[in-house]
Amino acid sequence: MKAVILAGGVGSRLSEETEVRPKPMVEIGGRPILWHIMKIYAHFGIDEFIICLGYKGDVIKEYFINYYRHTSDLTVDTGSGEIDIHRTGAENWRVTLVETGADTMTGGRLKRIGNFLDPNEDFLMTYGDGVADIDIGDLIRHHQDGARMATVTAVRPPGRFGALEIADNRVTQFTEKPLGDGNFISGGFFVLSPKALQYIDGDDTSWESTPMERLASEGQLSAYHHTGFWQSMDTQRDRTKLEGIWASGKAEWKLW
Repeated sequence: MKAVILAGGVGSRLSEETEVRPKPMVEIGGRPILWHIMKIYAHFGIDEFIICLGYKGDVIKEYFINYYRHTSDLTVDTGSGEIDIHRTGAENWRVTLVETGADTMTGGRLKRIGNFLDPNEDFLMTYGDGVADIDIGDLIRHHQDGARMATVTAVRPPGRFGALEIADNRVTQFTEKPLGDGNFISGGFFVLSPKALQYIDGDDTSWESTPMERLASEGQLSAYHHTGFWQSMDTQRDRTKLEGIWASGKAEWKLW
């Protein structure tokens, strides 16, 4: 099964980092968050990836073109230009990098990589800016058992502020940063049938709008509840948080 990663957005809310590189290439612990996401999938045996490029896609291309050498011990003969590889730490991944347009919406990016998918095999999909300690194997089984076109991982995001419960001007309970407002949101980490791409009209279609709305209204969208760690990287605050977790040596998403 292949994993598709949307990596073409501008990442305007992280402009401190994304002026020179796309958001999926912003580093956590010295590695792009894109690498962390791929390592999560690889832990469950997923080693084929399709990465949808857009904004500064050349940066991602250069990263993977040079990945093997950058993760290897090598000897360079500066006279002949010959390079001997002694040992490599490169993962055994097959990565397809597809230019899906600078201004294409998320649904349009998926539509554009349809030719790289097996029409008879479901595929995984997520965004290039979020990590989780999700059990991909269990997610796939849940999707297959549900026999629907699409499965979305439902998460409850961490709250940013402490919550007060008040009765008659008296605080009856205080909860430090509760999980969201009680509602589940899409945490990415989808499993999709190629047939779901039929719900996408074109480049201007956002996957999160009409396609998901139609799939839900037709009973073709299943929810996989993930109650463990999940964190997106939308802002510098989020990046700082993830960097701190990684530095602590207790990164929950580090399943490998």
